[in-house]
This record gives sequence, C-alpha cells and structure tokens, in this order.
Amino acid sequence: MNSIARTWDSIADRHPIGRFVDACLRGASQVMLQNNPLTGLLILGAIAWGSIRTGTAAVIVGVLVALIVGTLTARLLRVSAASWRQGLFGFSPLLTGAALTTFLADRPLLWVYVVLGAAVTTVVTLALSNVLRIWGVAALTFPFVLTSWFLLMGAYQFARIGISTLSHPALPVPSERANVPLTFEFLATGMLKGVAQVFLIDDWISGVVILVALAVNSRAVAVAAILGTVVGTFVAIGLGVYGDPIGKGLWGFNAVLTAVALAVVLYRPSPAVAVYALLGTITAVCVQAALTTALTPLGIPTLTAPFVIATWLFLLPKRDFAPIAHHERVEEATAVTTARPRR
Repeated sequence: MNSIARTWDSIADRHPIGRFVDACLRGASQVMLQNNPLTGLLILGAIAWGSIRTGTAAVIVGVLVALIVGTLTARLLRVSAASWRQGLFGFSPLLTGAALTTFLADRPLLWVYVVLGAAVTTVVTLALSNVLRIWGVAALTFPFVLTSWFLLMGAYQFARIGISTLSHPALPVPSERANVPLTFEFLATGMLKGVAQVFLIDDWISGVVILVALAVNSRAVAVAAILGTVVGTFVAIGLGVYGDPIGKGLWGFNAVLTAVALAVVLYRPSPAVAVYALLGTITAVCVQAALTTALTPLGIPTLTAPFVIATWLFLLPKRDFAPIAHHERVEEATAVTTARPRR
C-alpha cells in the first residue's frame, strides 16, 4: 500500500493537473477527516453508486462540480500550498454540492447555484478559520453548513430555484412512535446508511464502501465510524426515535463524524479518550434533536451542524489526555487533517 502511495505521489508531483487531481481526491477524504487520495477515490465511487442507485444522479455531478470549483477557487485565492494540497479546501464545497443537488430541484439555474455555493464555501472557510483561530479550533464542516443554510433558505424566495426534498417550514410537533419492527436487517442497513448519510446518500452499500475507504487509511478510524453509527442509532432509539429516520440512517451520520474526530483524529486514542468521545457522540445526538426542533420552522435540515457543535464543545476544554496540537495538524486553521494511520 505504501509503495502504491509513493508511486501516486510521484506521478501527481510531476504535473499541475496531477497535483490538482490529488488535492481533489484528498478533499473528498477530508470529509471524514482523512488525508488519503485512495480513500477519497473510493468515497467518490460510493457517492456515485449511491446517487445512481437511488435515482439521484444529480448528486454525484454536483459533488464533482463543487469539489473542483472549491479546490480551484482556493488556488486562485492563493491559499497555503500545503493546506491546498491536503484537500482542506475541497471537502466543504463537496458537501455543499451534495446538499444543494439533494434538496433543490434539478433545473438549469441549480447548477449556477452549485458553482456559486462551492466558490462561496471556500471564501467562508477562510473567513471562519481566521475567527476560530482565536480559540484554537478548526472550522471542520461548518463552512459547508453555514453556506448551505443560507442558500437553502434563500431558495424559498427564488422562483427559479425549485424546492425538491426540503421540508416546508412548520411548527415543530412531538414525535410519535412509528409501528416499525426493529429487526436486525432494519437496524444493520440503517446503521450502514448512517455512514453514507455523511454525504447525504441513502444507500447501505455506499456505507460499506465508505467504511472500506476509511480502513484503507486507518482501521482505527473505520472502527470509530462503525461505533459512531451504532451509538447514534441506539441512543436515538432509546430516546424515542422510530421508523423512517432510523431506517434511513439519519441519526447516525453526525455521530459517525463526532466519534471519528474525538476518538481517533483529534485526540490520541486511550481508554479516557474513548469515554470522552462516547460522551461527545451522545451529545451530538442530543444536539441534532435540539437543532431539528429549532430549524423546523425555517424548513432547513441540520446537516452536520450537530457534529461541529459537539466536537467544538469537547475540544474547547482542552483536556490534557495527550491532545494532538492543532498547529501541528492544521495549516491556517482551515480544517482538520488526519493523524497518521494507526494499524
């Protein structure tokens, strides 16, 4: 595997196009806090499979367009070459492209919206990084969240930007128990979808491919992702979430990201860190529930905001169980790069 990586790096370094492709692939992997072009390639393959299989092929197109535009915008803005090459300006635009093509109707102006959103997400990444540097935390996926929230809310006012799968603004109401049997198959596919839902993909096979992609770079990260979706799902069920949201993995993806960030990437793994990360993962589920209530009147989804908020809250105390210093991991505090693979 190391020889393949060295060969790819050698090829990519020889030409500007190779470096650009490498930065884009790493950007896809950085959504899961990884820095590996093969992981990124497998993730893009998982998105393509899931979007085509679920009849939403516009999503993979939007992902690729936004990834390219965001990465190119960062290059034109002359960001740090090291940060750019690690894909730190590709992952939030990628998610913006996925969100816009998922929630908005496939009309000609949608693609203008996607290009605009990807470019703006890069600018927002730089802006938030300058602010968050004060507290020593990374922006994570918040540039994607903030940009997508504004664009999705704005879509309600733009007659030529059609709403597709967004829930219309409404007052929140208490959840009711759905009569859905919690069989092994239902839970297993729902948990795998929880991994894929990081990229807004409703397909369990895509979740499997993403886990394989994570294991290529770090088996510890893959295990953390599995535990994250399991914990997120069972905490949601235990608190009274039933039916479609569980089957679609909608209570797993924020837990996945939080578990990966706290248990493996941002702190050195240890028993104390495992307990701390478990508490953070449970917190992410509760934050997701709270934000769902708060955002229902606005008609927009929580996206990965629960992950961002929970992770920030568990990083800011700056516990001393061997944290990985941010200045060692993040150029210009733009995002988080992955720790070295732990095998």
